[in-house]
Amino acid sequence: MTLEQERTLFKQNKFLAMPLAGTIVWALIGITSPFVSEYVNTWILYIGTGAIFYLGAGLSYLTGERFFAKDKIVTSFDRLFFVGLVMSLMVFGIALPVAAIDHTTVPLSIGILAGLMWMPLSWAIEHWVGYFHTIARTVSVVGAWYLFPDARVQAISAVIVAVYLISIVALIKRNKNL
Repeated sequence: MTLEQERTLFKQNKFLAMPLAGTIVWALIGITSPFVSEYVNTWILYIGTGAIFYLGAGLSYLTGERFFAKDKIVTSFDRLFFVGLVMSLMVFGIALPVAAIDHTTVPLSIGILAGLMWMPLSWAIEHWVGYFHTIARTVSVVGAWYLFPDARVQAISAVIVAVYLISIVALIKRNKNL
């Protein structure tokens, strides 16, 4: 296949499993955070956001995306998506040492870093949703971190869930137009 044919095939994906997983996890983080200590919140953030990929992989079978199906044709754009995912995870090399100095930075750094992979997705599918997601998420997370110093985890979770919901609606509309 040519690269353009691979892109056409890749663009036919729904791209709903991962944002659904992210919405579920960030909603659970926001709901539980008022009831646990800052120490437990930190672990919930690490474990919860680390589980998004696995939950998304499971949800991909419900959405019809089937990430790891044996008969799925893997394109260069699928590989780009996973490289973008790994790239955003590698930035944790910055976040973890900073969190060791100040644990209150964890929701800020994870909230931003985990959203970076949407940028190459937007380029690959030639749609605005990923650019919107990353930019809105970054600006909103930083704003929530400053505006709600006593409720950072809840505020950041709320804005991330809101951005995910807008992105999911945009993806659903995009899929209907394909």
